[in-house]
Amino acid sequence: MSQNPFEALGGGGFDMNALLQQAQQMQQQLQEAQERLHEQEVDGTVGAVTVRVNGVGELVQVTIAPGSFDGSDAEDLSDLGDMVVAAYRDAKAKADAAAAEALGPLAGGLGDIPGAPQPGQLGF
Repeated sequence: MSQNPFEALGGGGFDMNALLQQAQQMQQQLQEAQERLHEQEVDGTVGAVTVRVNGVGELVQVTIAPGSFDGSDAEDLSDLGDMVVAAYRDAKAKADAAAAEALGPLAGGLGDIPGAPQPGQLGF
């Protein structure tokens, strides 16, 4: 009996070691891209509010322009909350675009593998 179970399927040229080596190389490239995304930061700004997130969408900083809001007015505070949310969404969209650009070439190679995650499904 043959050592390679795929030889029975014909072709006999399937090299499992080469496939594993390629998968390890892709995994290393993916980890390096993820590390770069953790270090990258992008801003989103709405009105007097600027929000900074890293490349994976984690909130890093919120900045509010001095004198922009009066904390004694409930409507003013409600507007401030809305601006923080909108600025975060802006920054997160930019972070997602950066992640898609950084990870797209790596994730694109998975498209031919049944059940493999497609770009945008990686959760980064």
